[in-house]
Amino acid sequence: MRCLSLAPLACALSLAYPAAGFAQAEPTPPAAEPPRLPTITVSATRTERAADEVPATVSTHTAADVAERQAGDLKRLLEDEPDLAVRAPAARFSTGSGSGRAGQEGLNIRGLEGNQVLVLVDGVRLPSAFSFGPFGTGRLDTVDPDTLATAEVLRGPSSSQFGSDGLAGALSLRLLRPADLLGGEPGSAGARSTAGFVKLGGDSVDRSAVATAAVAWGGDTLQALLLASHRQGHETDNQGDHTARNETRTAPNPLDTRATSVLGNLAWRLGDHHALEATVEGRRLRQDATMWSAVAAEPAVPGPGNPFANQTLGFEAKDESERLRVSVGHRWRDERAAGLTGWQTTVYAQRAETTQFHAEDRAFSADRTRDNRYRERVVGLSTQGTARLRGALPQRLSVGLDASRSELSAERDGTVPPFGETYPSNPFPDTRFTQAGAFVQSEIDTKRLTLIPALRFDSFRLAPRDTAGFSGTAVSLSDQAVTPRLGAIWRVSPAFAPYAQWSLGFRAPQPDQVNNGFSNPASGYVSIGNPDLKPEHARSVELGARGELAAGVAWQLAVYDNRYRDFISQQQVGGSFTPTDPAVFQYVNLSDAHIRGSELRLDATLGSGWSARAALAKAEGSSEVDGVREPLETIQPLRWLLALRHDAGRWNVMAQWQHHDGKAAEDVPGDSRASAFLPPAADVVDLFATWRIDRTWSLRGAVRNLFDETWWRWSDVRGLSASAADGSANPALPAYTAPGRSVQIALRADF
Repeated sequence: MRCLSLAPLACALSLAYPAAGFAQAEPTPPAAEPPRLPTITVSATRTERAADEVPATVSTHTAADVAERQAGDLKRLLEDEPDLAVRAPAARFSTGSGSGRAGQEGLNIRGLEGNQVLVLVDGVRLPSAFSFGPFGTGRLDTVDPDTLATAEVLRGPSSSQFGSDGLAGALSLRLLRPADLLGGEPGSAGARSTAGFVKLGGDSVDRSAVATAAVAWGGDTLQALLLASHRQGHETDNQGDHTARNETRTAPNPLDTRATSVLGNLAWRLGDHHALEATVEGRRLRQDATMWSAVAAEPAVPGPGNPFANQTLGFEAKDESERLRVSVGHRWRDERAAGLTGWQTTVYAQRAETTQFHAEDRAFSADRTRDNRYRERVVGLSTQGTARLRGALPQRLSVGLDASRSELSAERDGTVPPFGETYPSNPFPDTRFTQAGAFVQSEIDTKRLTLIPALRFDSFRLAPRDTAGFSGTAVSLSDQAVTPRLGAIWRVSPAFAPYAQWSLGFRAPQPDQVNNGFSNPASGYVSIGNPDLKPEHARSVELGARGELAAGVAWQLAVYDNRYRDFISQQQVGGSFTPTDPAVFQYVNLSDAHIRGSELRLDATLGSGWSARAALAKAEGSSEVDGVREPLETIQPLRWLLALRHDAGRWNVMAQWQHHDGKAAEDVPGDSRASAFLPPAADVVDLFATWRIDRTWSLRGAVRNLFDETWWRWSDVRGLSASAADGSANPALPAYTAPGRSVQIALRADF
């Protein structure tokens, strides 16, 4: 555990309660309780609606939340959502293991994760997660929270809105625009001509520092925004304290990280109803690591009885990922028009690339290197129109079309390849992935009842483009899907408004699943493509109710039942692991799954500047293969949260208590139940404080894990063994602990 030299509690109190001299010089009376403003969501229907006016569970985090929580990444931003988890295992990778190398791999929503969750930035899909042996790429490190205006999390299948991938839900990120800083669109009343902010911050959890600056300016017809952010730090802390420079190490491996983000946006008003918008944004993340945990404590000579004996003497890694997007959009809007009231179109191009290089020094065999790359390039179009229909049944009708073409490729290279292989090689052929979808949706609102039916048709095609370096037989695949959705809200009273939603979803197979070609006959195994691979499908029902029990006390209860079929898994479909009869592996539609759960949320304004929030999420799930049903290990244990906040003019303070249930043995599949590490229950308390020094300057601080709890996140230790090879307790368990007590501080100037 690392922390600043001052006592954390004293630090938190000093931030929460600023100097008495300031308070005495300018006493600030308690502010009047502001009215509760509705949270607007777009992800649930692709139109603007209040979050309590959609028949689903949606949560929204704003730029103010990013600043207040000092969220340096999406894991920190979303950690107060009990039904969400961002998987980011400890960085302890090697030539044969990719543990933690992909960073923040993906978001878990109600028990599903990875590419089964859709992630959008301004409506454009983030690159997919990819994994091939120890080579893996994540998704969430390619976005800087300092660039965000909002982050919306939609639970339940999102295919009727956005097409493939959103089996479990969607994370929809909207980046800052000039209007967010200037206070209005070009020509709107109250919009300023210039605004911006500068932020400097530090975090003891990884000894990082961040500097972010943004400026927006404009007039009646034109607005512009420029933002740049740079973050530099080191390895994330844990509760391990053994610093040996070999595989017995439990302290974090040394890492140096550097991340740079840029954002530019131009908004141009063309008359009263037309507007153009252009955006350029990107991020580059670099990481240099020394993997002491990969070094042998006692180097051994590989032999017949131990062919994979550890003989590593040194392991140095250099990884880099970057993403760049350019988009141009047109919007027409006239709310007073009869019939068609709006139409917007966006065209975009995005490229992303991840490279992972490491050099391994070995005692008895030749030193070796690995140099792996994964690339995605996409161009696309999204267009959507909205009309107001009057008559006997007034409604808002939306229609739209999405189309994209992606080029995906991957390459494995290096020196001293495994026996039976040659470098360079491609895990799948260069592939063109084409997707197109059209949707229609109606929003029927009456005084008491809202009905939202929707229907979408999607088609996709995966076609190999270049098979050089690919050892398998390349195949093509195309398919289509129809995904309806029906939601309803019945406003019985302000205190009680039940809702229901039924929806279908699907996820198209990834190119590396259709064509996973890998051949090593000398070692007795090969993999082959599958032209008959089917999409994964989802059927979801969510029932809930929400309301306002009294002035300032809002609640929501949701229960859901999600069923999935045709889950894709790589399986042995033939062979016996001999050179003459090699084992054959293939991705097939194998299992079905069933996840059900419940969630409770409560927000209360208590008066005199006090407010409270509570949330609870519980889920259980199972998968079935060949008639055998086993627990689904991606289900998170029960979690609940309590938060108490006090606002007093120039300052505010919040205490947050999170409880994580331990993982039960009966919730782990039987084949790993006896050996799996099951983290115990944990309670973690965090403190946050803000001091608004004046209209320009503000100082924020946080103490996380106030009581220095030693604990593990199930999402980060899933698959970890509780015991060592000799049957004793796994000595590496402390290396996978969550960070201990840490302190954050940030100074910001708004102008």
